[in-house]
Amino acid sequence: MNKVSRVKGNQMKQEVFLPDDYRPADDEPFMNEQQVEYFRRKLNSWKDELQVGTRDTIEALQDTTRNIPDVNDRASEETDRALELRTQDRQRKLVSKIDAALRRIDDDEFGYCSVTGEPISLKRLDARPIATMSLEAQETHERREKVHRDD
Repeated sequence: MNKVSRVKGNQMKQEVFLPDDYRPADDEPFMNEQQVEYFRRKLNSWKDELQVGTRDTIEALQDTTRNIPDVNDRASEETDRALELRTQDRQRKLVSKIDAALRRIDDDEFGYCSVTGEPISLKRLDARPIATMSLEAQETHERREKVHRDD
């Protein structure tokens, strides 16, 4: 088991015990301390992985900067670099969404649909912990976007 203390504002929050094999379940109170800690750890771990990958990619891009005389090889290298940079941009945006989810945890708003205020299913949150809408609200949102794009 892991024990964690959290500070919120000037107040020390109670320590949360979380077994290493813990998984949120529908038969426990929604967003209880263990569920919140589970998602906090999941988000922080995901963020750490992305940041390590970003550092590795930046180092690799810096190491591969060289003058390539063959036009085709140079074009291929530039295409690869452009793809890496686009991937990095997507990961940067993902880190922003993870940070926003961590702020929602700190503000006791995590796990609730931003449209309906209803709980987002644990299955959806486990698969996509940055989700801000329930599956139903997300589908409605996407249908509306598609209609506006098709106009």
